Amino acid sequence: MGPIYLDHAATTALRPEVRAAMMPYLSERYGNPSSAHRWGREARNALEEARERLAGALGANRREIVFTGGGTEADNLAILGVRRHRSAGAVVLSAVEHKAVAAAAKVAGREGAAVIVLGVDPEGRVDPGVLEEALRADPCIVSVMWGNNEVGTIQPVRELAERCREAGVVFHTDAVQAMGKCRVRVDEVPCDLLAISAHKIGGPKGCGALFVRDGVSMHALTHGGGQERELRPGTENVASAVGMAVAAELVVAELEEEAARLTDLRNRLEQGIVALVPDAVVNGGGADRLPHILNITIPGADQESLLIGLDLEGVAASGASACQTGTAEPSHVLVAMGRTMPNSATVRFSLGHTTTAQEIAGALPIVARVAGRVRLAVPA
Repeated sequence: MGPIYLDHAATTALRPEVRAAMMPYLSERYGNPSSAHRWGREARNALEEARERLAGALGANRREIVFTGGGTEADNLAILGVRRHRSAGAVVLSAVEHKAVAAAAKVAGREGAAVIVLGVDPEGRVDPGVLEEALRADPCIVSVMWGNNEVGTIQPVRELAERCREAGVVFHTDAVQAMGKCRVRVDEVPCDLLAISAHKIGGPKGCGALFVRDGVSMHALTHGGGQERELRPGTENVASAVGMAVAAELVVAELEEEAARLTDLRNRLEQGIVALVPDAVVNGGGADRLPHILNITIPGADQESLLIGLDLEGVAASGASACQTGTAEPSHVLVAMGRTMPNSATVRFSLGHTTTAQEIAGALPIVARVAGRVRLAVPA
């Protein structure tokens, strides 16, 4: 068996259908969608068709889709765009948000906004009762991710969004990991802003989108053009927008079957590791989780040695979010959950469209072997 890629939460392979849809706009159909001639009109038509298709996959109106350079930009546009438009009110976020949201909130704090962080339970969930307390501060925006990128915990986004709507507060959710792994529909959950990323669903890197519900006002972060309703000026990446729309339609069409398949594979991996490493701790295992993420702590092991050892034996995994890899700090998600353990290693395995049962079976003895080896290398 060849290398086993279990880091799909970091990025996914470009799907063949996506590549085929993109190729004409990377070659002969190269027009600028803002140009009035036939080349420009051809590009504009493709861009607007992609917008329509992506909106359909989310249950949105096409005018509510703003293409961005990725999920991080979409999150930043949501948080800082609303805050700068309103110029008053706190920014509220959960303690387990992706760094894209947390860092944007810090910027808002430096600009004078109060920042309120909602704690989570040991499984990583936000208690809606905690939100009630924060709403008394009359915030300008609340941000709680749909599904966590490290441990997979799914948040009660519908209930949180409904409460924010009742209070007249803008609700944003980062659905980058949730899209394609569970049902994400803005016509079913009353969120005002929702961020997604193409490369997490078999689309191209460097492309994302922000759903902006009709009636929500915000400022742009960059200036110099009228594209994307003046919220994200600059010449649009037509090829990537086309690819993202195709990827979104594919994952939505396959959702029910693929979620069941990934849940089964994740459970086999989890049960196998726990059987081979009995003191391993599953983080977030008591909550409703995204089907593709498994986060496990192995006591008495060195994290860097564990990940390097897995890599050397052909298994790709990560210690936390890919955006956080390389830092010496413990995962802020596990800290918020009260799940940090001294002298331990935490690894995130994440499955995807190309993951097979044979790969899961092949990974298990490697994980057990590497875990045993790095434990021997750690002083008692």
